[in-house]
Formats: sequence, C-alpha cells, structure tokens
Amino acid sequence: MTVVTQENKMDLALASGGGEVIGPLTETVQTASDIIWNMVAANLPRDLHWQFILVTLIIAAFIWLIRGGRGSRDAAGRERKADFLQFLFPKDIYTHVSARVDIWLWVTERLLRPFWVVGLLATVGPSTETAVIGVLQWTLGATPAIAVNYGWMLLYSLVTLLCYDFVFFLIHYTMHKVPALWVLHKVHHSAEVLTPLTRYREHFLAGPIWAAGGAFSYGLIGGLFAWLFNGELIAATLFNIGFFALLFGFNGSFRHYHVQFNYPRRLSLWLHSPAMHHVHHSYLPQHWDANFAAVTSIWDRLFGTLYIPQKDEYTPWGIGPNTQSEYRSYWQNTVGPFNDWYKMLIKGNSPQDDATKTGAIEKN
Repeated sequence: MTVVTQENKMDLALASGGGEVIGPLTETVQTASDIIWNMVAANLPRDLHWQFILVTLIIAAFIWLIRGGRGSRDAAGRERKADFLQFLFPKDIYTHVSARVDIWLWVTERLLRPFWVVGLLATVGPSTETAVIGVLQWTLGATPAIAVNYGWMLLYSLVTLLCYDFVFFLIHYTMHKVPALWVLHKVHHSAEVLTPLTRYREHFLAGPIWAAGGAFSYGLIGGLFAWLFNGELIAATLFNIGFFALLFGFNGSFRHYHVQFNYPRRLSLWLHSPAMHHVHHSYLPQHWDANFAAVTSIWDRLFGTLYIPQKDEYTPWGIGPNTQSEYRSYWQNTVGPFNDWYKMLIKGNSPQDDATKTGAIEKN
C-alpha cells in the first residue's frame, strides 16, 4: 500500500510535465470550501435552485409584460402596478420581518433535521413498501412481472403524485381542524408576506409529520408497483428529475411568491394555481379552510374545500390582526405552540378562538 504524502504529490506533478504545485494551506482552504459548498448545495431548498428561480422569473416577467406591470401584490396582500424590478423583487416584501423569520425558521429546521429524518424516511417508507408487497403476495400470489415501458413509468409517476397529494390533503386538513395540531401549522400561516422560502417556514415539530406522510405515500405506491413489475419500474424523468415532480416544482415555486399566477377556471378545477394558494394563506373569513391539496384540485372538489379566486382578489396574509402580534418574531414562532398548548391544558382555551373573532370581512 502506497502512502501519499505532499512530497509524492510534488514528484507526480513534476513527472507528469511540471503541473501546478499547490501548497498545503491552499489545498486545505480549497478542501474546506468544497465541503462548505457541498453542504450548502445539499440543504438548499429546491425552490432556490437556479433552474426553478430562472423559470419563476421568466414566468413572472411574462406576466408583467402581458399585464402592463400589474399582477403582483404588496406586503399587505393588495394587487398593485409596479415597475419591472419592483415587480420581481419588491423591497417591502423581502425586507419584511416575516421574510427574515422565514430564513431563521428554515435554518432551525435544517439543523434539527438529521435527528429525525433518517429515522422516519428509513423506517416509514421502506416498512410501508415491504408491508404492501407482503400483503399482495399473501392475497394475490407472486408478482405478475409486467413488462416495463415508458407508458407504465408515466402512470407510476402520476399515481405516486395523486397518492402524495391525497395524503398531503388529509394531513393539511387535520392540521387546520384539530386545535392541538393547528398550533404547529399556525407558524406557517403566520407569514405576513410570501417568498419562495415561506414554503419551508414550519415549526421544527411539524417537519416530522410532513416527512412521515410523504414517506408513507411513496411507500404505499412503491410497494404496489414493485409487486406489479417485480421491482423493475422506475418513475419517468425529465432532465434527470421525476416528470411530475418537475412540473410540481415549477408550480410550487409560485405558491409562495408574491406574483399572482392564475390558471383558467377549467384548469383550476383540476390543478391548484399559485393564486389559489394565496387564498389559502389569507386570513379573511371567506378564505378560511380552503385549498388544502398540494398539486391537484381533485380532493378539494370532492370534500368541498375548493375556492377559485377572482382575478386580483384581495388576500391579506397571516393569521389576522387579533393574534398576529403573538406570532411575529422568530422566538414567538418557536415557543408559540408550547404557549398555546399550555393555555389549552390549563385554561381550556382553543388556539383558534381569537381567529374566529376577526369580525367583519375586510374590503380591498
């Protein structure tokens, strides 16, 4: 076994034609830089990857052009006319205290993620998948080993998306309806402005719930299709990314972006437009408990929670003027759920009481 030393490296460089000699300090700095860069890239939210940022800005620029500068919202949730740079990067939104809190809540979640993500993703998903395969083998026998083609790959991708969307709907609906869970999800809804990072604004105790739900949905469909195709099927991809995951990613980056992106009404009956998620974040009574699914409108239509907004409909964001001051800072959003649980246990107060006292519907 050959031990590589700094002298060996220099000899090899000279033997190969006098290549550049790198000193130990420079090499250490370069190695540290690579490690830091890889850590940042691995933890960078998907909506902040350059591909999604580029597509988001291109679509936003197109909206600005065809609407003559209209179509974006200010920090109060009102539509306004803006010049090009203000349209894309409004100062009142990106310097808002809520946008800064988004960053710190995301950092906290990322720091704590290693303590639970491995346990959940490594157990819930595979365990569900194994259980499904076992049940199918016990009830229906050996795999039919269907031959794989691109059509089946597309179907697998679509069914996976629909199953994930349904599980997401159920969890989301429950978080709004069960007071003990609402106090966790309220952190997400306490955002007073929407930025691409708001998508990841969650209390650190809510992350495991969403991760477990996603792992369960993927394991459920993964087990079914593994049995049907003898484990040979993979999802259809574009640019090395799952076909429907890619489409959801482009749509998802607009869900928490201040620019309104409406779909035609007929399409909105099947797919959630980003503007429909703006409604979900509104604290106005007519917008409460609407549009729970992540991608499609199917489940909201079936359960009567679909709301398709009018063009430029007023959607003030946050949890309402009565309680917003209690969930504004990073610290308030971190300890707020614990305070609410205490009030529920000791005083019997529901964390939703104050929200229901918002009163008269606000007008634009």
